[in-house]
Amino acid sequence: MNLHGKAAIVTGGARGIGSATSKLLARRGTKVVVNYVSNRDAAQATVDAIRADGGEAIPVRADIRDANQVAELIRQTTEAFGGRIDIVVNNANLPFVTKPFVETTWEEFAQKLNDELQAAFVMTQAVIPFMTEQRYRRIVYVSSGAGKHIAPNMIAHGTAKGGLDTFANYIASEFGPFGITSNVVAPGVVETDATAFMPEETKQAISNFTPLRRMARPEDVARVISFLASDDSQFATGTYTPVNGGSYME
Repeated sequence: MNLHGKAAIVTGGARGIGSATSKLLARRGTKVVVNYVSNRDAAQATVDAIRADGGEAIPVRADIRDANQVAELIRQTTEAFGGRIDIVVNNANLPFVTKPFVETTWEEFAQKLNDELQAAFVMTQAVIPFMTEQRYRRIVYVSSGAGKHIAPNMIAHGTAKGGLDTFANYIASEFGPFGITSNVVAPGVVETDATAFMPEETKQAISNFTPLRRMARPEDVARVISFLASDDSQFATGTYTPVNGGSYME
């Protein structure tokens, strides 16, 4: 799968799924902006790994909920990579409360909805002008199985991701005539530092419930994102792809 010469922004690219995606896209020929907010060391480590493998990458700090910071992110990307933005992976991890509905305040619920959709809205609106000019572009939104399948105490997260799934479909419909594709990848539980707190017996129970008998790894998700970012997916848009080992089947 050749992505040679393409330029990508991976939001939340410093760790977990974002880091694995940044590395894989670079290995396949893409120049990558590794976006981060607070963990510069992790972003730099991802960039260093890409460069050590012969790839090209730069770290850029930006809170993608902030239009001014996103404008600067776009400026640095186009300046570094010859004016190109071919691929955007919306992967930024935005915090949320895990509570039963009756214990969740409106402010907590609204905060997750606002953060998730604002990040997608601001980032997408910023890159669309570059993408419509060149008539080949890929946008991939990293969602969650919780947007369709109910999980305990995940009402804020799941509702926000459900909104993201719908948002991605509207982008696919409106900008398909310009050659822009918009697709959703929905991981299940993934082995990252975000799930490191889980007891081993919980991880084993998830693995036992999963037909492929293990939890997802960041690289599993990255490979699907890479496909959706490539020419091989040129006639796929508005799709929703679970990456969960079969634990939930659509």
